[in-house]
Amino acid sequence: MRVRLLVRTFSELCITAGTMIVLFVVYVLFWTGIEAEGATDGQIDRLRESWAEAPVARPAPRPTRPPAPTAYEPGKPFAVMYIPRFGKAWDWPVLEGTGPGVLKKGLGHYAGTAALGEQGNFAVAGHRRTYGDPFKDVPRLRAGDAVVLTDGTTWFTYRIVRTPYRTLPTDVGVIAPVPDPAEAGAAGLDGPGRYLTLTTCEPEWGSSHRLVVWAHLDTTQPVTDGKPRAFHS
Repeated sequence: MRVRLLVRTFSELCITAGTMIVLFVVYVLFWTGIEAEGATDGQIDRLRESWAEAPVARPAPRPTRPPAPTAYEPGKPFAVMYIPRFGKAWDWPVLEGTGPGVLKKGLGHYAGTAALGEQGNFAVAGHRRTYGDPFKDVPRLRAGDAVVLTDGTTWFTYRIVRTPYRTLPTDVGVIAPVPDPAEAGAAGLDGPGRYLTLTTCEPEWGSSHRLVVWAHLDTTQPVTDGKPRAFHS
């Protein structure tokens, strides 16, 4: 009787544990994606509404001296990013900050890095997996691919300069105004410029390392001129 009771108790514990594991996997794989879809759609909708209410003006000429980074409002969206290689439906809001709460709603701009389109390094982080998997396909990116952003007034087209670079989370030099790893210099990022850095976790289901992608600003144009050619190439 005692052995039978122990076996039954152990079996029930295994079933309970298995159920909890299945529920956790469902949460990670599916429910966080549903949460992210609702959150990101809301952020983009609010951005587009605010842009529609504001008068559209052509961007002012760029100053000859590098400006200080713009102070975006923490936790708030200020731009939308498109990566044509990831498909026509891939669009994500960019919010200020990289905290867990921010990255549940979209991509996060590293506070203190350059403003969009300005001299320096506009650095952005995103989840590789969970919360919509925004940067799941980062390993597919190749030199020359476009990363397009808009702030409602201007289209900014950046061009990737090399395939993703693997490094440690402590390697903060990758988001410096001029990225300092040797690999960045080899890619041509060896002096002042208008750069974009994308970072995400590596491996796909872990976080021991980071994948980093660098790009440089290629073209800008007012939204009144229509979408950039990068969407059609």
